[in-house]
Amino acid sequence: SSTMSFSEAEVQSARGAWEKMYVDAEDNGATVLVRMFTEHPDTKSYFSHFKGMDSAEEMKQSDQVRGHGKRVFTAINDMVQHLDNSEAFLGIVNPLGKKHATQLKVDPKNFRIICDIILQLMEEKFGGDCKASFEKVTNEICTHLNNVYKEAGW
Repeated sequence: SSTMSFSEAEVQSARGAWEKMYVDAEDNGATVLVRMFTEHPDTKSYFSHFKGMDSAEEMKQSDQVRGHGKRVFTAINDMVQHLDNSEAFLGIVNPLGKKHATQLKVDPKNFRIICDIILQLMEEKFGGDCKASFEKVTNEICTHLNNVYKEAGW
């Protein structure tokens, strides 16, 4: 398994950037998911209870969307806390990837989509430096999730 190579400075700036987003985890998480569903409507098919929802406003208010958005943000938050510990990081990424690959059968390209939307929202809210300091983290997350998928025979 590949180890991660974050300098102490990179870890600190990534955590600082992420903290700004995580303060409003539920709201930002819901915004990210609603954007994904709106810009990539095929992703709604994984969530049976969102199928009938067409308006972004309706989705944004949905308890299911808010709940899942918060779960996504909580998982990323756990990973961000362990950027300096590959073993702990993979201890979060591996079961998450396995569940999405085997039980939920989610196409792994959707992880990249979510990460790109998170980066986009970061830039809108907090500027380009904030986004830049978190880009390496999203690449790392997507790379490791894709590895889990390969191992699961996706």
